[in-house]
Amino acid sequence: MEEVSQDTRKPQPYSSPYLAGIGLGLTLLASFWLLGTGLGASAGLARCAAWLEHLVAPRHVEGSAYFGRWFSGGPHVLLYYLVAMGIGVFIGGLLSAKRAGRIHPSVERGPRISAGARLLLALCGGILVGFASRLARGCTSGQALTGTALLFTGSVVFLICLFAAAYVGGILVRRQWL
Repeated sequence: MEEVSQDTRKPQPYSSPYLAGIGLGLTLLASFWLLGTGLGASAGLARCAAWLEHLVAPRHVEGSAYFGRWFSGGPHVLLYYLVAMGIGVFIGGLLSAKRAGRIHPSVERGPRISAGARLLLALCGGILVGFASRLARGCTSGQALTGTALLFTGSVVFLICLFAAAYVGGILVRRQWL
């Protein structure tokens, strides 16, 4: 039987959150300067989902008031800056994790929940957040980054409420992880 080699290096420390924040701010500035628009994630994911659904049910997607406009003769649905950004974020994160020795496939969970239940809850939460971001016509990153950079009052209030809710939510579910 062949032995599987594992990366036994000690993982590298995480990057400084301050440097990462400066880098994110410069990326947002470059997006405004080069593209004339801010950053977000949900619009790129929505285009990818529309493209995948179009492979299965093209008439349905083309007849959709929401997705149909992306298939009405303009540029290809995936030729959009946020799709490219999403791909770049995924590849960059993967390469960074590999370089730091932090790729260890596992399901992070507390002792009181099974791996299957944890994955099911994560899937349900992801679907809920994705639906809400499309309903709100933008995701948390778009609101927090782009909206507050433009000093939109609603975005600043949203960001304060988001952090407050995360703090309270963390207190409520903390025992699930202990």
